[in-house]
Amino acid sequence: MKKYELMALPYAPEALEPVISAQTIAFHHGKHLQAYVDNLNKLLPGSEYENMALEEIVRKAPTGAVFNNAGQILNHEMYFAQFKPAGEAVQGPEGALAAQIEKQWGSVEAFKAEFEAKGVGLFGSGWVWLSADADGNLVITQEQGASNPVVKGLKPLLTFDVWEHAYYLDYQNRRAAHLSALWQIVDWRVIAARYDGGRMM
Repeated sequence: MKKYELMALPYAPEALEPVISAQTIAFHHGKHLQAYVDNLNKLLPGSEYENMALEEIVRKAPTGAVFNNAGQILNHEMYFAQFKPAGEAVQGPEGALAAQIEKQWGSVEAFKAEFEAKGVGLFGSGWVWLSADADGNLVITQEQGASNPVVKGLKPLLTFDVWEHAYYLDYQNRRAAHLSALWQIVDWRVIAARYDGGRMM
C-alpha cells in the first residue's frame, strides 16, 4: 500500500520571513499538513484508493474524508513548493506563461489584481488558483475547502491558500494584505515549469 509522508520544505522555516513567519510555517506545515497526511494514511488501507497517486485520488474520490485529506495534501504540496525567499525568487513570469498572461489580462499587474480579488472574495475557507486548460489558456478559479482544479480537468499552476490558518498568526483578519505580500516569495520558475509541462510540484 502506498504510504504518504510529510513533504520536506525546500527552504528553512524562517526563510520566507517577513511574508510568512517561521511560526506560521511550524503550524501550517508541521501541524496542519502533517495531520492531513496522517489522516489519509489511516483512511486508505482496504479502500480502492490505497495505491493511487494523490492527483488520481482527488479526481476520483467523492466529497468526504478521503477527498478532503488527499486534496489538502496535494494543495499544500503545490503551495509550499512554489515559494522561495524573496531575494531568490524570480519575481515575474517569463516565456510562454508571461505571453499568455499578457494576452489574456493585458499585464501582469492586471492579472495579480484579479487573482488577489478572487482570493479576498472567496467566502470561508479554500484556495484561489491559476490553472491552464488543455489548450494552454489560463483561468483563475476559487476552490472551496480542499478542492483542486484537477477535478475540473485543469492543470493547476499557482495557488494562494485562504484558509485562516495560512495567515492568521501573521496578518490576523487582513487576508488582502497577506495575499498581496505573497507575490514577493512566489518563484515564477516553478509556475512556468508547471505551465510548460513539467512536474506539478
